[in-house]
Amino acid sequence: MSRGDVKKVVLAYSGGLDTSVIVPWLRENYGCEVICFCADLGQAEELEGLEAKALASGASKLIVRDLREEFVRDYILPTMQAGAIYERKYLLGTSFARPIIAKHQVEVAQAEGADAVAHGATGKGNDQVRFELTYFALNPRLKIIAPWREWKIRSRQDAIDYAAEYHVPVTATAEKIYSRDRNLWHLSHEGGVLEDPWNEPEEEMFELSSSPQAAPDDPEELLLAFEQGVPVAVNGQRLTLLELVELLNRIGGTHAIGRIDLVENRLVGMKSHGVYETPGGTILYTAHRELESIVLDKETLRAKDRIAIDYADLVYNGRWFTPVREAYDAFVRTTQRNMTGEVRLKLYKGNAIIVGRRSPHSLYNEDLATFGPDMVYNQKDAEAFIKLYGLSIKVQALTK
Repeated sequence: MSRGDVKKVVLAYSGGLDTSVIVPWLRENYGCEVICFCADLGQAEELEGLEAKALASGASKLIVRDLREEFVRDYILPTMQAGAIYERKYLLGTSFARPIIAKHQVEVAQAEGADAVAHGATGKGNDQVRFELTYFALNPRLKIIAPWREWKIRSRQDAIDYAAEYHVPVTATAEKIYSRDRNLWHLSHEGGVLEDPWNEPEEEMFELSSSPQAAPDDPEELLLAFEQGVPVAVNGQRLTLLELVELLNRIGGTHAIGRIDLVENRLVGMKSHGVYETPGGTILYTAHRELESIVLDKETLRAKDRIAIDYADLVYNGRWFTPVREAYDAFVRTTQRNMTGEVRLKLYKGNAIIVGRRSPHSLYNEDLATFGPDMVYNQKDAEAFIKLYGLSIKVQALTK
């Protein structure tokens, strides 16, 4: 399909500088109608005035879908239950946001009779892959337009100049140096002084979390309840998943929980330096992992840990809509059947400290673990076990 064949395109639209200038660029270069689509994933005030901005930029309409419940239920929860963490730190807040946006973008394209979809991801990043692999999986017949791989805009100032030329209403300036992505799970920061990984992040950059120095001097205790691996209550108050994540974000942010400074390996082959704020997610991962420690047997826990690395790679690399991710989910769901219980934490100046865990399905047996006399475990049996367990080591030593 050539440029002239595109009649209507649905653009994944945030209202930021890049997607704002993409609207007139598409109209100028493809001569097509542009429909803007925005997914509400909890970016809060960023949605204000979006329709007026989209229309003023030349779009024929703006379609907004509130996807927060679906996001936390179908993307955040299974990733957290899998224990997926990318490169030891990253809780994947941007990574799993892209497939849900692209999924609904495809649905809007089909409903509107569009023949193309477009996104504002750069040719250097991971998001282009995440968007386009989702398009491939859900409607491979749609033409994909990625302006950053076509246009001559190469800098933030170029984009600002283009917006001025085409009277596109943007609030961006050359001084706003950070590239951010926000949703109900996290806030990411890239660019500016962070491009040198030796530089310490500036304190004024952070928006969701206090610094440890400014956090309260007294710890706050939380009681999290889980039912079959799903967090359902905080301090005895039952909440929806969305309410629970929002509450933990507020509480965790107050206590400086969830700041992550990471040099990560992008899928496209380069390293990048980013800072992430994930207060509620850090608390949930910590508590969920601790409940698993008393509920899951050793072999299941080890198998789950191995899968977690692959799961994180799948999510980070944009392969959400794949059979292997569904297969991993099926395994993880079986591990969560007995994951009912409670976890107590103390939040203090950037630390989420576990102070208690309990479950009706706990495999922890105090009679076996005690150092006192017991009628269950005969310590003399350990001698024969050690002889058999260490037999290969003994044989190797005897041959020297």
